[in-house]
Amino acid sequence: MTQHRELSEERWSGFTLDQQILMIANEMNRASRLLRSGDVVGTKSCYERVLRLTDLTVRVQTKSTLRRELLRWRGLIAELYLEETTRADEHRRALRCLLYFTSEAARQIPYVCAVASDK
Repeated sequence: MTQHRELSEERWSGFTLDQQILMIANEMNRASRLLRSGDVVGTKSCYERVLRLTDLTVRVQTKSTLRRELLRWRGLIAELYLEETTRADEHRRALRCLLYFTSEAARQIPYVCAVASDK
């Protein structure tokens, strides 16, 4: 996992919560495409980046309720990462759930989730 490795909390905190959630969603969307193509290794790499960005978000956010919910969501991704077989339906639900964290991100659901469910 080389991408985002050098991303500091200071740099990440410079982004708004909307931007942070959308960047995590971007990695989830990338994983969606890799899932459809059957690229398990690539999907796992995306999940690693998702986990890293989620960890950064948890560390830089101050609202305890948001942090708690992000950690719950992170647990879903960790389960997907550890699964031997990829579960596209669970992945789609997790992506949709992530997008509901902010109203700006939720506006992307018709576009991102429709694409994620296409085969």
